[in-house]
Amino acid sequence: MIESLQEFTSSFPSALQWIGVALLAAVPFIESYFGAVVGVVIGMNPVFAVLAAVVGNVASMVLLVNGAHFVRRKVAKDKVPSQKYARLRGAFDKYGIAGVSLLGQTILPSQITSLALVSFGAAKEKVIFWQVISIVLWGSTFGLLAYLGVDLVLGT
Repeated sequence: MIESLQEFTSSFPSALQWIGVALLAAVPFIESYFGAVVGVVIGMNPVFAVLAAVVGNVASMVLLVNGAHFVRRKVAKDKVPSQKYARLRGAFDKYGIAGVSLLGQTILPSQITSLALVSFGAAKEKVIFWQVISIVLWGSTFGLLAYLGVDLVLGT
């Protein structure tokens, strides 16, 4: 099945494969880590697969953070926070921007975590900085694991 997928995607230009992985990684819950895996599985060079996934994930996260920052400045929030919001706020108070950014992807997509951090009043520049580090680390780790796993499965 993997070989069929690789044969199919090899007929596309490299730039189209790169764009496809970047767009896929921009989707919440797919993120850089699954985008990198898809890129490796379809036969892209692992470095380019991770790079494309990171670029797509970072682009969507930055757009959402800037949008949330704009909205937060314009609208005051008067409603009672949900239980998930309260838990994330507790993690923010305990671990800060760096901790929530690096570990938050185990629970929520980077886009949602970023929006929450900005809604807590965290500086958007710090959120973007730590989210980029997190996205690169998660994408690189999963890309490497996929590369090693594909080599084991395919025997190459």
